[in-house]
Amino acid sequence: MRIKKELTDSWRRGQRGWPASYPVAQLPNAPLLFALSACLVAALATGSLHAYARAAFYAGLAAWAWAELATGDNLVRRALGVGGLVYVVINIGIALGA
Repeated sequence: MRIKKELTDSWRRGQRGWPASYPVAQLPNAPLLFALSACLVAALATGSLHAYARAAFYAGLAAWAWAELATGDNLVRRALGVGGLVYVVINIGIALGA
């Protein structure tokens, strides 16, 4: 039980970000972890699995970017959200042949 408590405490500290007064660095949250996992699957897969994993990556990244833009703790985090959304829109546009 002690290891579980230590891991839980570490996770919570990581979610608050660093530095505490103006958090810029933070452990990945659920949408970003999902996007990174999908990116890994897309890198390792071929065919339709690659396409679905890539779509899941863009969906997860868009969810993370929107959350950062809407509820980011400071301007740096909100700017990261804007950058993430711009990246997703540009890459989906390229994939659709725009």
